[in-house]
Formats: sequence, structure tokens, C-alpha cells
Amino acid sequence: MTRYPKKGRGHKWTIRELESIPTAWAKDSIADGGGLTGEVRVSNGAAAVAFRYGFKWEGRKAWYYCGNWPTVDLATIRERRDNARELVANGVDPRRQKVADKIEAQRKVDQLICEESQRRAQDLKFKDLYDAWIEEGVRRSDDNAELKRIFGKDVLPVIGDSVLRTMSESDIKKVLREVIGRGANRLAVIIFGAIGQMLGWAEDRQPWRRLLIEGNPAKLVDLDLLLDDEYDPENVRTRVLLDTEIVELAKRFRFGENEYEQAPNKRVAKLPVAAATQHAVWICLSTLTRIGALTKAEKAHVNLPEQTWFIPKENSKGRRRQKQDQIVHLSEFAVRHFEAAMALSDSRYVFPARDGLGPLSAQTVTKQIGDRQTRFKASDRTPLAGRRNDDTLVLADGANGKWTPHDLRRTGATIMQSQGIPENIIDRCQGHVAHTGRNKIRRHYQLYEFADEKRAAWEKLGEYLEQLLPLDLTLPKTRIEKSPKKGRSAKQ
Repeated sequence: MTRYPKKGRGHKWTIRELESIPTAWAKDSIADGGGLTGEVRVSNGAAAVAFRYGFKWEGRKAWYYCGNWPTVDLATIRERRDNARELVANGVDPRRQKVADKIEAQRKVDQLICEESQRRAQDLKFKDLYDAWIEEGVRRSDDNAELKRIFGKDVLPVIGDSVLRTMSESDIKKVLREVIGRGANRLAVIIFGAIGQMLGWAEDRQPWRRLLIEGNPAKLVDLDLLLDDEYDPENVRTRVLLDTEIVELAKRFRFGENEYEQAPNKRVAKLPVAAATQHAVWICLSTLTRIGALTKAEKAHVNLPEQTWFIPKENSKGRRRQKQDQIVHLSEFAVRHFEAAMALSDSRYVFPARDGLGPLSAQTVTKQIGDRQTRFKASDRTPLAGRRNDDTLVLADGANGKWTPHDLRRTGATIMQSQGIPENIIDRCQGHVAHTGRNKIRRHYQLYEFADEKRAAWEKLGEYLEQLLPLDLTLPKTRIEKSPKKGRSAKQ
């Protein structure tokens, strides 16, 4: 039924009267005048009223909902009724106008969000670009670990918060000058290359492209003007060990072993170079392989009777799509060292990590060799506890005596060349990809394999080393592979 205020039909309800409505009136209607009616409902044990405005539209009765009292106050409900009535008088359907108002409100919200998004995009920082690049633009074999370390230490603390659209060559120079200022020229070259690669990636993609208003600022930096005068930016190592140095190296390995054996107190004696490291050195020299590929070698990949070592492409260095499997022929010289190294290992790996579960890190061998050439390290360097710090592996006793495991690969290739081996065969022994022109690469398995020629080259190298080095000089006597136990002062 329809109910009216106390003053009767045609009058308006008061707030007090609405508050007095009993719950028993549920589903009854109340008339408020001016076409406004409400349906009584019960909510949470109390009466509430859903008001609507009734009007005729296109010959039919239509309703426009004005709100629920007491959630919406009565004055607002009547104001909505008045606005709807005015729209009807002007020939506008208030229901459609309500939809249009919602659409307009949503459009304003979307516009505001868009404007805020554009504002934020304008204020994107160098670190934001770095995060996107690391996630989507670059993938190196170490899962970008080295890039993250370098940027985290030397780049982001300096320009990470710089707004990208205001970046200039001065910002990049600031990073490079700080690195070069501490004598790390090679690191500056690496950082400059990485920043250039990142900004080059940004030039082709939005929103980064529109933020590089003046273009790629790295292109304006002349690195040669920043590097120390005596530093070669190409930094191409050409170190090749002479025959006398190869013999000297073997003697230094043996001297360290003899010194340790004769020490009256081995608890404080300096440990010689680990036997496994010595074997790794001679295998690198006799096979022309990288130390990184060698330390990942598995016993299952080494066939001593057949004198072969299989290197899976995932263990090789290079771009993912250019890598290829390689079969290395092992000379008698290389076989002896592989056999001795495998005898030291209880793992599936020829050169296992200390826990035996994974392969030895290539850095372990490099550091063992580098720690015994301290004269070539920074003068302000603090020696690490538990590590050797001497010059026992400096060769030729001079400024050119520094050498690294990678120099062994170059040395072996140079010996091959001196024995008349053609350069293209040496390249294949080193696992290089064959290039046929600009951006065109042919993998060796698509060509003649040169298997016989490569085998002959490795054999010639092995025979040369056999003649150069006495057998008893290259096979380690001491089999000390583990670091001293806790409490020892001896150093590896």
C-alpha cells in the first residue's frame, strides 16, 4: 500500500517521520510529492527507503532511481529528482544522461591516469632503463651476474637516479672518470661498452627512445681522451710464453713442491701450486683450449684410449647461436695430464669444485696463478687472508713476466704456427667459427671437418712439448689438492 506523511497527500516526508517508519511497512510505498516515491525495505533490522522518480517517456512509464535513504540524505535525493525532472522537461532521458555522466567521469579518470603515466614516463631514471635492459635486453652466459655487479658498484650509485631525458655525455664521463681515477682503465672500457649497448637498445624502443631527446649521449663520449695516456684501449694481449719460460714454469712448479717436501714444519709451510692446477696448465697449453672449457670437462667426455676429448657447445665461449661442439684430439702429452688429473678426482668432473658436486671455477685456476704474481697487482691492494701473495710464478723475472691461463692457448697456437701448421687449421683447433664474409657464418660441421689435419696439428704440438719438457718435470710429485684445515697458516 501507499503511505503518506502525517500532513497528508501532497506533503513531504520529514526526516523524523522517515526515522519512525516501522519495519512492518516493508514493501509498502511512500509518496513524497513531485513524482518522487519510495519503497520501504528492511536492512540490518531497520527500515530504509529506496526512492525513485516516475515520469513518462515515449508514452510509457519510466523510473529514475535517486538513491537509498538513509545512505543518501533526503535533500540529495530530492535534488536528484529535481534535476531529472528538468532533464525530462528539456527532452532528455535522465537515465541515459546518468550513463553519459558515468562515461564522462570514467573518461576524466582515464585521462588523469594517462597524464600521470606520461608524467612518470617523462621522469623515468637511468636505473629504470637499466632494470628494463637487464630483464629484457641482454642475456649473458653468467645470467648477467657480472653486469649486475659492475653497474651496482660503479654506475648506479653515480647516475642511477639521473632523469633519463636530461642525461648528457657529462653524466657518462662522470662515471668513467671515477673508475679511471683509481687506475681501472680496463674496467672503464667495459663499463663504457655496456652503457653504450644499453643506450643503443633504448634508442629502438619506447618509452626510452622519446626520452633520449638529444640522441644517445654515449656516442658523444671520446673514451680515448679519458683513459690514461699509457693505456691501450684495445687492450689486446699478445703475451706468448717463450720456450725458456715454459721450461722455467715447469721448474717453478717443481721447486714449490720440493720446498714444501723439505719444510721442517709443514703446518706453516707454503703449499705448492695444486697438482690439479698444474695439470690444467699443461692441458691448456697442449690442446689450445680455454681454461673455462677445461674446468667444466666431465670424465664421460674424455676417452683416453681413443685420445679424444668432447667439448659440448654449452661449455664453449661465444654467442649462443654461434657455439658448436668440438672434438679435441689428445696427444700423448695431453693424455698423461688428463689421466693424472682424473685420478685425483672422485667426482664426475675432471676438475671438481671443493664440494665435488660441480665443476671447478675457471677463476680458481686464474687466481692461483695470479696470486703468485703479485708485483703486477695494484700497489694499494690488500692481500686476502688464506691466499698466496708472492712472485713465485713470475716468468723471465721482469716487467713482461706476467702471464695468464689464456696466454697458454695463444702460446700453443704460436708453437703450431712455428711448426708449419696452416692458420686455418690452428683456428679450427682453437674452436673458432669460420666466417665467410660480413655477418655470414659457416659452422665447421657444414664444411670439410679437417679431422686428420687437426689431429696431426695437436700431435705435432704434443711432440714439441715432449722434446721441450722432460717427463718427470711436468708431472707433479705432490698431491695436495685441498686448502689447509682450520687453524693452519699455510697458504695455497
